[in-house]
Amino acid sequence: MSVLEKVKRIKKPGLMVQVLIGAVIGILAGYFSPQLGTETEFLGTIFMNSIQMVIVPLIFPLIVLAIVEISKAKRFGGIALKSFGYFFIVTTALIVMTLLIGLWSDVGSGFLVDSVSTETLNGIANSIDFRTFLLGIIPSNVFQAFADGNLLPIIFFGVFLGVSLVAIGEQAKPVITFFDAWSKAMFKMVNYAIALAPIGVFGFLAYDVAAYGVGNLLSLGQFVLWAYIAYALVAFVVYPLVGLLFKVPYFSLLKETSDLSLLAFSAGSSSIVLPSLIERLKKFGVPESIASFVTSLGYSFNLGGAAVYTSMAVMFVVNLYGATLNVTDFMVLTLFLTIITKSIAAVPSGAVVVLLASATQLGLPPQGVALLVSIDFFVNAGRTALNVVGNALAPVVIAKTEGQLKAAELSSRKKSVKSA
Repeated sequence: MSVLEKVKRIKKPGLMVQVLIGAVIGILAGYFSPQLGTETEFLGTIFMNSIQMVIVPLIFPLIVLAIVEISKAKRFGGIALKSFGYFFIVTTALIVMTLLIGLWSDVGSGFLVDSVSTETLNGIANSIDFRTFLLGIIPSNVFQAFADGNLLPIIFFGVFLGVSLVAIGEQAKPVITFFDAWSKAMFKMVNYAIALAPIGVFGFLAYDVAAYGVGNLLSLGQFVLWAYIAYALVAFVVYPLVGLLFKVPYFSLLKETSDLSLLAFSAGSSSIVLPSLIERLKKFGVPESIASFVTSLGYSFNLGGAAVYTSMAVMFVVNLYGATLNVTDFMVLTLFLTIITKSIAAVPSGAVVVLLASATQLGLPPQGVALLVSIDFFVNAGRTALNVVGNALAPVVIAKTEGQLKAAELSSRKKSVKSA
C-alpha cells in the first residue's frame, strides 16, 4: 500500500475534535502572539456571518411547516401550552436554585467598587419596557423584522401563516412544497458553513485571549467559579432529573449534541447552532414539527443559561453592596427575573439590561454591573452552551409527552428484549 493510499484511509476527525484543535491553537496564538491574535477576529466573524445569514431564511419556513403539520393533527394548542408551561417551570426553578447558591456562597462580598467606571454601560438601556416588548412581537413591518433578524415577530408571523395555509386546504400545497424544498436547501448551506467552525473558533479565541488576557478572569475568579458551578449543577443534576422525571435518555441526548454545545461555548453564540440542533433532534427521534417549533420558541423563552447567569450576577451585586433580602424580597426578585429573562433574546445587550433593571429594582448602583460586564466573555461561554443543552432537552420532553419520541420508545424496547 502506497503512502498516498494510507493517508486517504486515515479517518477525518469529528467536528468536536476539529473545534477543540482550533480552540487550543487559538488560545496559544492569542497568548504567545497578541499581535497575531488581534488580527484573527475576522476569521470568527466570517464563520459567524455564514451561519447567521441562514438562520432567519431557515427558521421561518420551519415554523410555517411545523404549524401546518401540528395543526393538521389538531395538536397545536396542546403543544404550545406544554412548551410555555415547561419553559416557565424550568426557568423559575433554575432562578430559585441559583439565587439560593448566590445567597449561600456570599459571592461578591469583599470587593471594592468605588473606582469602577460605568463607562461600559453608556448607551445601554437600564430597564425593559414590557409594553414595547409585547407590541414588538407583532410586527408592523414583517420585512423589517426579517432584516433585523428578530426571531419573536418572525415566529409570530410564521405561526399565523401556517394556520392560514391549513385553513385554505389544497390551495396551500404549492407554498408548502416550496417551503419544504427551501428548508432542505438551507440545511445544506448550514452543513457547508459548519465546516468552517474550527477556523472560526480559532479566530474568536485567538482574538479574545489577545484582547482581554487572563487578568480580568483572575481578579473576578470568584464569580466566574460560582457561575460555572451553577452551570454544572444544571447540566449534570437538574436536567438529568428532568430527563428522569419524563423518562427521556438525557445523557444520550447530551452526547449526541455535545459538539454543538462545544461550538456554542467556543464561539459565544447559541444561535449559530440552532439549525444544526433542529437537524440533530430529528435524528434523535423528535418529529420535525415539534423539533422546529419548540426549539425556535425556546431560543426566546427557554434560555436556561441566561437565567442562571443573571440570577448569579444579581446576587453578586446584592452581596457586593451588603444588601439583605428578606423572604418577600426573594420572592419578588424570583418573579421579576422569571418574567424579565424571557425578554433577553429580543433586547440588545439583553443580559446587561436585565442586570441593570434588577439593580434598579433593588435600589443598587450600576458600578457592580459594570464590573461584571468587564468579564462577560468568560462567563458567556458557559451560559451559551447551557442554553443549547436546555433547548435540546425541551423538544425531547415535549415529544415524549406527546408519545412521539421514537428514540425513547426504541430504547425501552431494547431494554425489555435484554431483560427477557
